[in-house]
Amino acid sequence: MTMNPYSGSPFSYVAEPAVAPYSIVELMPGVRNLCDYVRLVPGERVLLLMEHTVDPVVVQAIAAAAALRDADVRILSVPPFSAGGWDREASLRIEAAAFQEADVVISGTWWGEVHTAPLFFDQIRARSARFLSLHMTATAGALLTGARFPVEVFYAVLARALRQLSPASSIRVTSARGTDVTFSGLTFEDPGPGGLRPGDWRPFPYGGANFWPAETEGVIVVEDSTVTGVPEEPLRITLEGNVVRKIEGGAAAAQLRRYAPGGYYMRHGLFGLNPKVRIAGGAQFEREKHAGAFYCGIDGLTGGVPDPTEPGYAHCDCQVDRPTVVVDGEVFVEQGRLLLLDEPEIRQAAARFGPPDIILDDNPVMILPRRYTAGGWGRR
Repeated sequence: MTMNPYSGSPFSYVAEPAVAPYSIVELMPGVRNLCDYVRLVPGERVLLLMEHTVDPVVVQAIAAAAALRDADVRILSVPPFSAGGWDREASLRIEAAAFQEADVVISGTWWGEVHTAPLFFDQIRARSARFLSLHMTATAGALLTGARFPVEVFYAVLARALRQLSPASSIRVTSARGTDVTFSGLTFEDPGPGGLRPGDWRPFPYGGANFWPAETEGVIVVEDSTVTGVPEEPLRITLEGNVVRKIEGGAAAAQLRRYAPGGYYMRHGLFGLNPKVRIAGGAQFEREKHAGAFYCGIDGLTGGVPDPTEPGYAHCDCQVDRPTVVVDGEVFVEQGRLLLLDEPEIRQAAARFGPPDIILDDNPVMILPRRYTAGGWGRR
């Protein structure tokens, strides 16, 4: 069996440890960043859409922060969502109705509400709500680590990354385990320098540069995926022309083929940019945002062809923790190290909050001290 330090990663919120009630004090710097990111203002109607199994301390921390800003807070506890339309007949009428009445939705789900038609991206964009998703990250661990990274520094990192990534003609991702895949015909999402706007859906903690490729060629050796977890033996996905042509690798390969018997295409990818997001101990959708990490999402074909306007009902995200990424011949990530964290403009942005060597250190085991999570760090 392949040994992997992430094989003990949780598979749902029920596998996450509960935290002591007084932990709410240490979660507040991250929750403050959450409220800033969602641009929460007094009087707004805020819906906390939380699965039954989310830690109550996490829910209380977010609700209290929103209430402190004089928002009108509602908490709706819902059954866990299923991945990729696994349970397509489940009724989401209550969730969808509540969403339609909210100015801001803060969603704590494990698999992600966007795997379902009533809460898919087209429905979010058609309404004026701002939708913030704690996708596998409605946990004390995520709020204590990645969420503490100052949002202004993240904007600086994202802007610098997009200057290099957006005009690229091709991006190659390789790994020590055998991944070697090249993306071209790239469209990158540029959310701009501010927080959420009406019709936006974004994940939290913030952490990546998201893109859609027109062409994908090569092999991805999966280190973790939403369908298989950590495979017991190498799981290889071969792509040609942006479509998955072959899946190899024992039991995990069989699981992945059963999940979408009609086949897959490459829907999107993401380069992690947040140095404080956990790697060890974090769920996949937390690890993916770590600075220097990479993941990509394959989705089910619709009638034998890709259709990115609709949920494919077989979305599977595949993780590569420490890749090397080359953008038009220039190294962007070297064995999991995001090189732009060392650039002067990024260090200058970090210096507003504390010593750049601490703010930008990509060892997330070293939790960012709370006095470095807001401006005016010289105060004690």
